[in-house]
Amino acid sequence: MDKDRIVGTAKEFAGKAEGAVGDMTDDKQTQASGRAREAAGAVQDLYGQAKDTVRDAADTAASYAKDAYEHRGETIRSGQKAMTQAVHDNPVGALLIAGGIGFALALLMSRQPRRPPPRWRYYG
Repeated sequence: MDKDRIVGTAKEFAGKAEGAVGDMTDDKQTQASGRAREAAGAVQDLYGQAKDTVRDAADTAASYAKDAYEHRGETIRSGQKAMTQAVHDNPVGALLIAGGIGFALALLMSRQPRRPPPRWRYYG
């Protein structure tokens, strides 16, 4: 738990208490001050929650990256096995996909180079 969440919750509680005192004494300035303090506490609490969420997400991403790095060999082997199984299951489809990729690469590599636009010259 982030300290902003604790401080924000405390401010929010103090603001509610101050607003209640203002309601009992019918003091408009105390009521407004209490509501302002309550809102500031709520905002600080939300800020702390956002920081906690970002910290948790970063920790999770780091642990996933570390796990993937440590087990990279197994991941590559499992991917190779899956690819081999897909080719064995559907050899014609795999051949068509490989041919399509080769055709697309050939088109990209054999394109004519772009010519610069013609320059207009004005003789006057």
